[in-house]
Amino acid sequence: MTKKKIVFVINYFYPDYASTGQLLTELCLNLQSDFDITVIATQPGYAGEKSTTTKLFETDQLENIKIIRIRLPKVDKTSKVSRMIYIFSYFMLAKMALLKEKNIDAIYTISQPPVLGGLIGTIGKFFKRAKHIYNIQDFNPEQAAAVSYTNKQFIFNWAKKIDKLNCSYSDCVIVVGNDMSQTLKKRFNNQNVPSHVVINNWTNEDEIVPLSKKEKNIQRFLKENNLENKFIIMYSGNIGLYYDLENIIKVTEHFKEYKDIAFVFIGEGAVKQDMQSFVNSNDIHNVHFLPYQPKEFIKYSLNAADVHLVVNQKGIKGVSVPSKIYGVMAAGKPVLGVLEQESEAQMLIESSRCGVVVEPQDYSEIINSIEELYSLEKEKLVTLGLNGRDYLDQHLKRDISINKYRETLKQVLES
Repeated sequence: MTKKKIVFVINYFYPDYASTGQLLTELCLNLQSDFDITVIATQPGYAGEKSTTTKLFETDQLENIKIIRIRLPKVDKTSKVSRMIYIFSYFMLAKMALLKEKNIDAIYTISQPPVLGGLIGTIGKFFKRAKHIYNIQDFNPEQAAAVSYTNKQFIFNWAKKIDKLNCSYSDCVIVVGNDMSQTLKKRFNNQNVPSHVVINNWTNEDEIVPLSKKEKNIQRFLKENNLENKFIIMYSGNIGLYYDLENIIKVTEHFKEYKDIAFVFIGEGAVKQDMQSFVNSNDIHNVHFLPYQPKEFIKYSLNAADVHLVVNQKGIKGVSVPSKIYGVMAAGKPVLGVLEQESEAQMLIESSRCGVVVEPQDYSEIINSIEELYSLEKEKLVTLGLNGRDYLDQHLKRDISINKYRETLKQVLES
């Protein structure tokens, strides 16, 4: 029996560090026996890697998956103009690569880049007479509006109209949180809401497991970064526009004299430079900025922390789910969530009893919560973290989500 062909247009893919790239690489690898999969993605570069190719399109292979990699101009994440050039270049080239593909049964797109990711699928659906599955990892323009990315309201209005069309014309919308399902319904005033399903993101819970700080790789990581015998509060992921990190960093000034506390920020992003400038200008020595860790080392770096920050900007509830929470729960570490009430991540923390939650922009309460966790007996801190791992094992295993994707894709293709 001939397998149905699905083209995934997903921006980031193996070996990129972006969380969506890692998730969708795992998804495609797990679905390759069910479907004939082609991936259209950019050349690796999320963490600043330089591409040496001069070709606009380059064909690659990962097991049975064909990959079409597109070369894009280098992006400066602190420049809106640079971002726009990058995004529109991606849109045009990814669309060209898609339209060149033959015998497509379904097109799978994600909400990156904002709005245009879905529009690639909408255009492809009509030109290729294929089904379109639209995976919304982040609702835009709602996410951009939450951080006042631009003051030109007409841009938000037009962007929302286009993305509503993307949703309406798709054969299935996949959202990654129950709060995001409510946002989709709200977009359509609960009338003629597109067919949709909620499928949680995940982590590889067999790979990321709770480890003692005495483990040799963790010990080496701590020693190399001058973090031995420290109470470590860690943020690991995109240091970007939608997390309020440029303001959260200011709470570290309160702890600058705490010699046994260390704040560790792992990753890259648009506000990292501003955060570093604040730390340097205020002579704060217990804040450490580290680059993205290799994928195979993340299981150790996550376990080096005593507490993990999982944060979102105010106004992001129902718009985005910080997928880093799944890795933190897998590692069995306590969470300090800076999250709105009834957001997906807040409800996970509450249901699993794996940490404490503070409202976004309540910086004095963030300080109080750090002091509270710092003062907690070690056994109680460990129990908090392991509560998260137990909950993940019961409700959020990778196979649960991947099987939901498998069944959803089969249903769309058979309809």
